[in-house]
Amino acid sequence: MSSKIEQMIDEIEEYIEGCKPQFMSTTNIIVNREEMDSLLRELRMKTPEEIKRYQKIISNKEAILNDAREKANAMIDEATAQTNELVSEHEIMQQAYEQANEVVSAATAQAQEILDNATIEANNLRQAALQYMDDLLAHLDGVLGEAIQKSTDHYEGLVGALNQYRDVVQSNRAELHPSEDAAEAAEGQEGGPDVI
Repeated sequence: MSSKIEQMIDEIEEYIEGCKPQFMSTTNIIVNREEMDSLLRELRMKTPEEIKRYQKIISNKEAILNDAREKANAMIDEATAQTNELVSEHEIMQQAYEQANEVVSAATAQAQEILDNATIEANNLRQAALQYMDDLLAHLDGVLGEAIQKSTDHYEGLVGALNQYRDVVQSNRAELHPSEDAAEAAEGQEGGPDVI
């Protein structure tokens, strides 16, 4: 849709096209002055109105552009803030992850150290317990050996003493029955060869 000024210019151009050329000229034409003045006056009257309309469009355009710029800047600011927040959250997560890894590494190292120390201490206690048991068994072996030796010595003494008592008992019995022994001895002599 063309503006009123453009319509007026079109009308002026049509008027000029419709004018007769000047005699013996290809560029000059003959115009009706009153009609041309009328067209130009109408153009002048409509020009301020159109200019106002264009100024309004331009000012609206500026307002629209300013509003668009403000909205764009607000969106950029918001996106920047969100990006910074995400970056900050990412950095915090990275730091937390690194700290967690450090804690896990430290805990693992400490647990390994505790386990190693416990293993060494358990081995030392085992060795000490084995040594203690060996010492106790060696002492018991010595006590038993000594007891066996003493018991053997006492037993042999007891057996010797008992044999002596038995000999005494047998001797005493023999004294109680001298005739039986003599008779047995005589019988033994009769049946045997003569001794000279």
